[in-house]
Amino acid sequence: MEDQQTENTTSEATRLTQGRVTALILGLGLIIVSAVLATAWARPPEAPAIIPAAAAQPFNDPASPDNSHDGAETPAQVSLPESYRMDISFGDLGPQLLAAGAIDYDLFSQLYQQMGQPLTESQQAILTEGSDVPITFDYQNAHFLLNFFWALGLTNRNVILTEGPMVQQSDGDIGSYASTGGWTLGHHPATHLYASTPIISLTPDQQSRLEEAANNIYRPCCNNHTAFADCNHGMAMLGLLELLASQDASVEELFAAAKAVNGFWFPQQSLQTAVFFKAAMDLDYADVEPRLAVSRDTFSGSGFAQVQQWLANNGLLEQPPGGDGSCGVS
Repeated sequence: MEDQQTENTTSEATRLTQGRVTALILGLGLIIVSAVLATAWARPPEAPAIIPAAAAQPFNDPASPDNSHDGAETPAQVSLPESYRMDISFGDLGPQLLAAGAIDYDLFSQLYQQMGQPLTESQQAILTEGSDVPITFDYQNAHFLLNFFWALGLTNRNVILTEGPMVQQSDGDIGSYASTGGWTLGHHPATHLYASTPIISLTPDQQSRLEEAANNIYRPCCNNHTAFADCNHGMAMLGLLELLASQDASVEELFAAAKAVNGFWFPQQSLQTAVFFKAAMDLDYADVEPRLAVSRDTFSGSGFAQVQQWLANNGLLEQPPGGDGSCGVS
């Protein structure tokens, strides 16, 4: 009974916080509409200041700790964790992906050679031998993990891919998505790899938790949730969530992982979202409910656009600690 009361209290707090964010965003929407109408009648129209002067200099940038903002234009300093360690390991996923043809080792390795970031010994081992070392995200390995989990999400057979929106909205051409047609590091074409191999098996309860999270975790490059994994970030997040679900992660743990990983796959957007919560609601990002941090209102393409507009209007735009959230193999 006490656990139920705690859960109810947490849910109520989340709903209240969600309401505050929604109210802020709705208020911003009304301001934007009013501004647009005013501009339409103005003679002559004035060019908007899209990027304020405050955005030119980053403050408390995790990648540049000595390059800090003086705080004059901002109410608070924010930062994101430099690493995130999970209580799961890769196991033999790497060798399974190679065996399934999801990853062509030579092509995969060549990509990182060309980028000037050759695979480390541990990354080579993850692919060829497997690894029992806990998975840790940081700014140095985020790109490797993005492509690794992209291959997993694409290839693993799950009803989200075989019966969900990817199939429903494909018009019979599953290769038309960025997450399928864009995967060029496999031994087989992406359309051949798509949901082709049962790498991760889930119980009905695990699948249910996966679907609840996947249908409510968004990314700022579009308005689609993870279950509609039409880009590399969506497909990679799906693969990661499948792995976590197979280890009996709770729904809340799935949301928490997505919030943390977004900090490495979308560093600029995550940092700006953290600034928004601190400036608008006096919430440290660590204290922001994971469901809210990855929600449609906050972290979808349209939700983040509203957040970013609020920051621009208030002279608060932050520079990323690294990466730009590109949606292709690069």
